[in-house]
Amino acid sequence: MHGAHFDYLPATQDILERVGAMETIATEGGYPLAAAALQFPLHEPVVASVLTDRALARLPLSNALHVELTAHQWWWQARYDDADPSRTFETANELHLPAGRPVLLTLHADDVIHSFWVPNLHGKKDLIPGRTATVAFRADATGTYRGQCAEFCGYQHANMALLVIAEPPERYELWAAAERTSAPQPTEPLAQRGQQVFLQSTCAMCHAIAGTPANGRRAPDLTHVASRRRIGAGTLPNDPVTLSAWISDPQRIKPGVNMPAHVLPGADLQALVAYLGTLK
Repeated sequence: MHGAHFDYLPATQDILERVGAMETIATEGGYPLAAAALQFPLHEPVVASVLTDRALARLPLSNALHVELTAHQWWWQARYDDADPSRTFETANELHLPAGRPVLLTLHADDVIHSFWVPNLHGKKDLIPGRTATVAFRADATGTYRGQCAEFCGYQHANMALLVIAEPPERYELWAAAERTSAPQPTEPLAQRGQQVFLQSTCAMCHAIAGTPANGRRAPDLTHVASRRRIGAGTLPNDPVTLSAWISDPQRIKPGVNMPAHVLPGADLQALVAYLGTLK
């Protein structure tokens, strides 16, 4: 059987031409599942995968965006690094990237084994507690790419999504500049009351909001939570109705999540949701 695993790969001129095209696409045109685009027969993505990995390994990283991505049960924490510590910031469950610029992710797992997977940008990469891994890729086309934890990590494994949003560089810079700012102080009475509810409840024990005394580090940073598309790591759309339901009883929506129910008077819940809606 020595060498038998290569015998089924047909070395025809047609295949060689398409393999060459595959390497060109992987090297010059980004990394969006080129093998599928070329419609290889079932055995040929093995070759395509090897060539794509080779192209990714040659990706220049001199101007790469550095992001530290930590997987938790069941959400993603993203820390955007910078040589100037004052320019670092955190967000959760979304990665915004400048299209056309390489990205270097440093991967960590907080609790159990997870796996980073954004099919249209990069293959699977395991995140193992106590170890550090890295992946590099580049999104050449603007758009929203869905990522998913690809290693069973517990009861809510299926509800651990990651949105990767590739934007024109100038739009990304505007987003990053906004993320570096502290949360705006509420000006309306209802939102002001909501801020008091947040700071005086257990919310502030787990969550952080820059510009306030809340500095919890066991749950997503909420400084600009209103700018995110979804909550609960992709579980729900980010709107007042679903946010109110999530705060009141997250276990009903995502059983096992590390967030307790908050039994608040109706007026306080309304105020809290109004306050969170100002955090853009």
